[in-house]
Amino acid sequence: MQLSSTERFDAKPTIYPILFLISLVHLFNDSMQAVIPAIFPILKNSMHLTYTQIGWIGFAINFTASLLQPVFGWYTDKRPFPYMLPIGMASTCLGMFCLAFAPSYMFVLLAVVLVGIGSAIFHPESSRVSYLAAGNRRGLAQSIFQVGGNTGQALAPLMTYLIFIPLGQRGALWFTLVAGTALVIQLFIARWYQGYLRAHPRPANQEQAAAQTSGIKKALLFAMILLIFLIFVRSWYHAGISTYYQFYLMERYHISLEHAQIYIFLFLLAGAAGTFFGGPLADRFGMKRIIYFSMLGSAPLALLLPYVNASWAYVILLMNGFIVLSSFSVTVVYAQQLFPGKIGMVSGLTVGFAFGMGAVGSVGLGKMIDMAGLSSVMHWIGFLPLLGVLTYFLPDDQKVKEWNQREKQTA
Repeated sequence: MQLSSTERFDAKPTIYPILFLISLVHLFNDSMQAVIPAIFPILKNSMHLTYTQIGWIGFAINFTASLLQPVFGWYTDKRPFPYMLPIGMASTCLGMFCLAFAPSYMFVLLAVVLVGIGSAIFHPESSRVSYLAAGNRRGLAQSIFQVGGNTGQALAPLMTYLIFIPLGQRGALWFTLVAGTALVIQLFIARWYQGYLRAHPRPANQEQAAAQTSGIKKALLFAMILLIFLIFVRSWYHAGISTYYQFYLMERYHISLEHAQIYIFLFLLAGAAGTFFGGPLADRFGMKRIIYFSMLGSAPLALLLPYVNASWAYVILLMNGFIVLSSFSVTVVYAQQLFPGKIGMVSGLTVGFAFGMGAVGSVGLGKMIDMAGLSSVMHWIGFLPLLGVLTYFLPDDQKVKEWNQREKQTA
């Protein structure tokens, strides 16, 4: 079978060293961001916080880290700035230092905002680096990149068990060393990124090409809005389990904080595995089918979880962690296929803005728990994955590829 002229032109090697390095930094970045929910039980006891106040801390980190992502992505789509990557990591490092010594609730909020800004800078630019280094294996490349972040998030319960329970709030100081290591790696990646931009200058007619494809603009916008909503629902459910389910375990089963962290760790670790395998599965079965599977496949288990005993909770959390996040990298690639000329902005929207909306849900859940009780809310969030039925209205993979090719040919 012969390749078309467009496919021959697009054939590029996959730069695995850059992909593995950016995935490693993603692990570092998200493990530091995961310090915030990991330290919730410590802060709740030491500062006598309510669930609503805990929700506001979660809101501050997720809202800042998420809603600023498309802003930074939009800016760097127009004016790429490779050395923004180490600048963002410097902000995270400062935030971790402030968190370790925060004397009050308001100072904690300031510290997590600094961490959030660093994360907001990191994600859209790193998604772009992953896209540039992917060659023709974008699904696999996005899975390699995203699995680093989800693995970092999965470390949060272990960090609580190994660091924050014995060391308390000051344990966050150790993560300034992690941030320093990540900053050095980011300098190397930024140098490669800058070299890539010099070797592959941006086409002068890219803006004109986007205008010429305005005939499908409404369909593209509808698909993006629906995709963001589905990611928001997935994020809201994920936040409910990763943030509040540990308290539900301690309340219902009377287990220790240390024991509760094992459940959350298994859920997040299975999510990291789902993130990695989701990309290759989408390459084989299609992106839309994996998004369907991620949402509706998790619904029966989500509804069952509040009713099972402590032993079965292990099994369900493992299975649901894998299923829920199997679409994590897939939704990013789907969005990049919709808007191939706006990688930074759509990466910020799918990884950032939608998670920021999930942060709003996190605050709402905290308020609902204070008002209606922890058990009621844990039962209610099990219905969220049922909204995945709306995936039916997403354009199928073939249609997305046709739109993608049309934009390339116009460019």
